[in-house]
Amino acid sequence: MEFKGSQGFVAPQTVAILGTYDENGVPNAMNAAWCMQSDTAELSISLGTHKTTDNFMKTGAFTVAFATVKTLVISDYFGVESGRNVNKIEKAGVHVHKSAYVNAPVIEEYPLTLECRVKSFEDGILVGEIVHVSADESILTDEKVDLGKMELICFDEYAGVYRRVGEVVGRAFHDGLALRK
Repeated sequence: MEFKGSQGFVAPQTVAILGTYDENGVPNAMNAAWCMQSDTAELSISLGTHKTTDNFMKTGAFTVAFATVKTLVISDYFGVESGRNVNKIEKAGVHVHKSAYVNAPVIEEYPLTLECRVKSFEDGILVGEIVHVSADESILTDEKVDLGKMELICFDEYAGVYRRVGEVVGRAFHDGLALRK
């Protein structure tokens, strides 16, 4: 079967929640699926024009939290409402505190947050420097983030649904070594 058009297929797509402050210190959040790590301490996100983009251009900072099974409803809400029309943080009833590292909010309901400085925003591509990572102890095993405990969700663009990130099926940089023999 062939598919018409130029729609790509890159999966899974992270459900990233961007947190920013506006010029008056009011927190905002948006759902963004096109987010990737682009270097050791850097991430890139493809974005159109939003209140969030206006905000981080003024503050030079943003946070990225990762949606989980527990935060699915609020995460989806952050993607269906515009921060230009409503205070999404207030409406969702989430709790925020200011990052100690960047001028952006940390949304406390999310167990993992990257605190970032804007490196650039050109042609709709935001590049951020990750300056701090906040992780709740509930998602740690041996002082490392345990994705199984975190219950991350990803966006399935083709079915229009969210899916839970699954079980361990192999060991990176190890299982392929069997072919060296």
